Order: sequence, then C-alpha cells, then structure tokens
Amino acid sequence: MDRHIRQPPHSAGQPFKGLRSRIDPSQIPSPITVADDDQSLWATQSYMTCAAQLPVPLSSSEFHAIDQGNSTPRFVRLTTYTVPDSANLASACEIPLGAFIRPFAEEEEGEELVPLVDFGDVGPPRCSQPWCRAYINPWCIFTHNGFKWQCNICESETEVSSHYYSVLDSDLRRIDHLQRPELTRGTVDFAVSEEYWAPPARPRIIPSYYSATPPSTTKRVPQPMRYLFVIDVSQEAITSGFVQSVCEGLINVFYGTQSPNEIINTSIEPPLCFPPENEISIMTYDHTLHFYNLSSNREQATMHVVSDIDEVFLPLYEEMFVLPSHARHIIEPLLKSIPRRFTDTTVRGGCLGSAVCASLASLAGRGGQVTMFISSLPTLGGGFLAPREQEESALYGTDKEKELFMPRGDFWRDMAEECADEGVGVNYFLAPMQPIDIGMIGIVPSVTGGEMFFYPRYTCSLDEDAMLSQLRRVVFRQTAYNCSMRVRCSQGLRVSRYSGNLQQRSSTDVDLATCDADKTICATLEHTGIPMDERRNAYLQSAMLYTTSSGERRVRTCNIALPVSSLAGNIFRRADQESVVVYWSKLSVAAMTSKSLRNIRDDLTRKCTALLLAYRRNCAASSAPSQLILPEQFKLLPLYTLSILKTRRNVVSDVRNYHAHKMTSYSVVAMMRYLYPKLLALHDLTDDICSPDPTTGRIQLPSLMRSSYVWMESNGLYLIDNGEQMILWIGASISPQLLKDLYAVETIQGLDIRNTRIPPGSSTLISEQVRQILAHREMQRRRRTKLVFARQDLDAAEIDFSDMLVEDQNNDGMSYVDYLCFIHKQINTAVSVISCNVCCFFA
Repeated sequence: MDRHIRQPPHSAGQPFKGLRSRIDPSQIPSPITVADDDQSLWATQSYMTCAAQLPVPLSSSEFHAIDQGNSTPRFVRLTTYTVPDSANLASACEIPLGAFIRPFAEEEEGEELVPLVDFGDVGPPRCSQPWCRAYINPWCIFTHNGFKWQCNICESETEVSSHYYSVLDSDLRRIDHLQRPELTRGTVDFAVSEEYWAPPARPRIIPSYYSATPPSTTKRVPQPMRYLFVIDVSQEAITSGFVQSVCEGLINVFYGTQSPNEIINTSIEPPLCFPPENEISIMTYDHTLHFYNLSSNREQATMHVVSDIDEVFLPLYEEMFVLPSHARHIIEPLLKSIPRRFTDTTVRGGCLGSAVCASLASLAGRGGQVTMFISSLPTLGGGFLAPREQEESALYGTDKEKELFMPRGDFWRDMAEECADEGVGVNYFLAPMQPIDIGMIGIVPSVTGGEMFFYPRYTCSLDEDAMLSQLRRVVFRQTAYNCSMRVRCSQGLRVSRYSGNLQQRSSTDVDLATCDADKTICATLEHTGIPMDERRNAYLQSAMLYTTSSGERRVRTCNIALPVSSLAGNIFRRADQESVVVYWSKLSVAAMTSKSLRNIRDDLTRKCTALLLAYRRNCAASSAPSQLILPEQFKLLPLYTLSILKTRRNVVSDVRNYHAHKMTSYSVVAMMRYLYPKLLALHDLTDDICSPDPTTGRIQLPSLMRSSYVWMESNGLYLIDNGEQMILWIGASISPQLLKDLYAVETIQGLDIRNTRIPPGSSTLISEQVRQILAHREMQRRRRTKLVFARQDLDAAEIDFSDMLVEDQNNDGMSYVDYLCFIHKQINTAVSVISCNVCCFFA
C-alpha cells in the first residue's frame, strides 16, 4: 500500500501557467544535500579566517573558527568575499554588496573569547586623520622603524606614541606582534576613557513627561545597567494567566527558583544568577500607572498610583530601583501578590503609551532596558489607538495596504526616538486576546534595539515554557546599552545605508539604545567611483561604542580584509548565497511601508532572474539557450527566493508586522532557519541516534529531510522547526506503539493538544531520543520555542505546518519545481531577446 500522502486541500497555491517539462523532484538541487556536504567538511577541520581557498561555512553548519586577523563569520558575514573593482562590474554581476555585523555574537565551545585590550587613559591607537579615525587592527602596517603606522582604511600615516612603540623585526613586524591581540585578532574589545562616554540626549522643546529636575547636559557616566519590568494588569492579562506566568518567571530570573515543570525536565540547565551589580524595578499599569517603593529598609513594597496618564510624572525615583539580592524580602512577596491583587479587576484596555513614557522618565539621563508584558490594546492615555475606519481585509491588494505596516500619527515614533536618545531599550512580550496593532506600537522596540515576542491567545500549558525561556534569554544574554556604531571602508567603497532595529541619524553612524547577542546590523556598500587596485585588498572595520551591563565603556572592532577582482567569475566563486538571500529579505521588509506586497514579490523574482542571467552572460555564455545554468554558489537561489515570497502571506497584519520586526534584526543563521524550516522524521530513528559519534565525540543527530509532503508518509511522525515555532505532525496511520512509547496514549484522538510535553515518567528509547533532539535545538537557539501538535486532518495547526513546507504549492505561491521552471522561462526569454538584438545589430 502506498503510504505517501497528498498535500492537504486547504494549502492553496499558484500552479505554473503554461506547458513545462516533467521534472523529477529528486533531481533538482537539494538544500539538505548541500547542508550535509558542508557539515561533513567542517566536522574534521577548523575554519581559518584568512584561508582564501576555503568556502565560508553555511549558517546551518557547526564549525570551529580560528580568528587569524579577519573576524569570524559569527561576527561578520558578507554577500561576496571578493570585491568587484568597479561599480560597473558590481552592476553586471547583480550581486549586492552587503555586510552583516553581529557585534556581540557568542563563541562556540572551544573558541577563544574576544580579547579586552586596555591602553589606560590614552585610549586605543587611532588614525590621526579627522575624516577617518579608524582603530589599530591587524591590517595596519608599521613604518619608519616602528615610529609610525599606516592606516589600512585611508592609507595615511600616524605617529606611534612612546608608550606603544616597539622596534620591528626583519619582516617589518613589531617584535611584540604575537603578544598584541589588536594586531593578531579580527575582533577585539578596547577599554576607553571619559572621552568616549555617551553624550547627553538632545533637548526637546516639549518633553513627554514632567520632571522635577532639569535634563542632564553632561556626558553619561558609565554605570551598571538598570532593568525595569512593566506588567499589564488589565482584565485580559489576568484572566489568560499571563500575569501569573510573568510574576513566577521574574522570581525565577531573580532568584533561580525553579518551577515544577523545569524540575521535571532534565534538559534545563541550572538557573543562572541575576547579575549582582544590576538594579531592577517593577511597575504595573491598567487605566492608571502603579509604581512600587522597593527600598530594602521597608518591610513590604508600597504602591504609588498615578492617575494622570496624560501628564506623566514619577512619584518616587531612587526607591524604585534596588539590587534584587538586597531586597528579596520585598520583591518576592510583591510578585506573588500582584496576580491576587488584580484578580477581580474589570478594567479592559490599558495606558500602554503612558507606561512607556513613565519607563523613559525613570531611566532618563542614564539609560537601561525596559521589558514590557502586554495583553491589552492601548485605549487610554498617550498614543491611545482607535479602531481602523476600514476593515483590514478591505485594504489587502490595494495601494493602502502599506498603511497596515506603518504608524498612524507621531506619538509612537516620537516616543521611540526619545527612548533611543536616552539609551533606553524596550522589549515587548505580547500576549493579546485581540488585534493590538503591532504596526503602531512595535516601532518602539524596532528603533531602540529591542525585541518582540508574540503569544496570541496566550495559553499557559502551551506558551508558558517558551515565554519563560525567552525571558531568561533576554535577561542573561550579553546586552550593551548606550551604543553607537560606524562601519569604515577603505578607498573605493562606502556605506550607503544601514538596516536593523536601530536609529540612523546620519549617513555614517547608527545609534542603538541597547544591542544584544541576537542582534545583527546590515550595512549596504557601494563604490565611490575611485578606482580599486586588484593587487591590493579592500578593508572593512566596524566599531561599536557601548557600555557593558556591568558599567564599563568599551569599543568592539570587527575587521576583515577582502581581495579585489576585475573578473566576474571570481566574484561569483566567492559569493555567499545565504547572505544574498538574507540581504534581499531585509530589503523587502524595509520596502513594506513604501511598496505594495505584489510589487515587492515581483522585484524578488526579477532579482533572482537577473542574478542567474548575469552568471550565464558573464561566466557561461557558450551554454545552450535552452539549458538552465545554476552556478555552484547559487544553485539554491530559486528555492530560497521562493521561500521569501511565501513568508507569512495569508495572515493578519499583527502577525505580519511581528515577523517583519524579527526579520529586520535576524542574523543570517536565524533568517535561513526561518526561511527554510528544518523537517525531521522521528518515527524511524535508529538506535544509535543521539549517542556520541565514536570518531568525533559529537552527538549523532538524524538527517533532515526536504520540506515537502512528497517525502512524507501517513504513518509518520515529523518535527518541523523555523526558529519561532515547532510543530509535531502526527500521521493518521501512526503506529499505536510509537504513540504509547512517546506520549502514553494509543490513538491520536487521545492526545491532549494543550500539553505537548513528553510525560516525565516515560523512559523509552524514542522518548529519550526526542528529548535529546529538542534539547539540542534549544541549545542551538539558546532558548526554547513553542511546540504544538498537528494531527493529520484534525488540528488547525496543520495549516501552519503545511505553510512551512516551502517546496510545495502553498501560501499563494508555486511549488519549488514550478518556480524553477518559471525562472528558467524568464531567463530563456531574456536570452532570446539579447540574441535577437545582437543579430539585428550585425544585420
């Protein structure tokens, strides 16, 4: 009997229009084969950052990197690792020039940590030219017997200070070269002095809050970062159980008290300790603002209510922030009492805008991080939202559709910019029971370097584990504040724009109120018109000036040297397909406020066709016109372009805006995981899966499979994961024994879809293997994601599962095979037009 299943009828897509040849899906380029081959390469060797002959590891590969003077791909990834020597060549290749910089990326086990170099009050050596001011790095050259050094960015020479002088050896290198991390490592931290302290915020004609003290006009003294937690206690938040989960989670974060679920789950690591030098504060709101005096000198916290939500002021200041370790007897009882205190509330809606304003007031002049837990639509106070005049569905496909992705009015944009000026980063944990207009309120975390997490129709049994894990990640990951960044390029290149969750005030610098280990900044590069010499390298240096969460002011530099070429073949050979795809994704998200979604999708297909046509024209001109030519470095480009086209198409604007926010700051690793979700068969695991490999010592994980129903069976058990959500698909013909071994039930109808945890008492082989696989995924992301069931033909989650299978015909898009044929047809048409024009010219 044929066990293979057909695609569900609810997965609507677009068929290929016209005739096409019959293609075997197994014969087209497979991302799984490419990923497996790349992982095999890096399983036995390290990636040396200055070895030009080696390809850059794929984002999905686990590898060990050695910094030889170029920053590792964890910190910097480029769309191509060979720079075209002119704008004409860059245009002919159709490969965008972009750099993805993740300043606070986390090293893998066994890799060296980023070194910290302290030059005292003098500060790190920098280029003397005022238009350059690049930092010393491994690609600078020492001249005049060590008394000067030549900047690799602007090529000017700078005097070496007496305390930094060293004689040169016979190779014209300093004799202390190997003892100087700044001369041997691509990524380095420099401790800096008062000269580099964050400037005061720009004065405002009309302040957003009332303050009894005038705003500071002096530089901000680096201090340990303060954390403010703001909790929505409206009726929606209380009845859903969200407030209860949040309060228990905060106790866990501050004091490491494990919940019963985490005690059972053996994959959870021991609780991290909240940083002892960082102060915290707690605030709640509904139709009024509630501040709490947490002074350790008191027996219990006292609540101060501010009912004037249009002219916000602070009823107290110093008593708001305390060290958790000094005030446990105050904080823990307060958090336990908040859900009980508001149990009988009848207040619907809330004054979110006023709460953001109050948060800004409490951290103004210093900076810090605000984490807000939101359930209700802001219907009161500053920035209150009224329902849209038109139904959202009436705007789809029209010129007004882009209005769904931009703020209405100035309040939220002004608030976001003011928070960014003051160094206040804002994170949202959203658990709405109804639309909350993320397009409006979401600009605050987008501009301040914050992050959003989304749990629509919050359910404790399904969402609590993921929410608590993500909360711990937000608090304990490396986070800097009062950040400013600039990317410098050598002659012939410049940065034309930046994108990410940031504020760009000038063409050269960007500001981030906070920046953490999960944030990536994209810099678009362009040629300046100055000729570039193939015999010399091009250089990039990013410099992030920031204050650590412990209160130290530093600069982190990432450096990379790139060869220059006049040959298109070299540009394509050293291109990074994944970075190009991610670059296009981010540009598409940025265009949502100015272009219709239809035009954006058409532009993506045009870019894919143009790039493949450029390769054919410049590197494979002798090929037969009817032959589809896919370069080795871009053989999966049509598939990944199709994946972008299918991203969250048939969803409401809140969901689309949320994912647009996430995509803006995604790293290349996270974006590729999101665009092409990992699909894994769990029903046929062999006994050696999840056991150590005898040769490498690594845990043996099962092979992934292509994201399509073509490869699935009705008796199967499949796990799909896009980094935001995991779905466990259970076939209607699954073995009862398999279900019994895993979930202690014998039929899919017996599964409790509100509880996807593996029963704690289950110790069968399959249950242990699945636990290990889930733990491995959690370790890779460094946080847990929501897991839901999708029983075949029973659960609504099967629609989401089907939409993640990007190779199928779904999401109003073509299948992978059809789209590949469509791209081929486009290229054939372009080649025919070019051939006709050539014939007419010679005729």
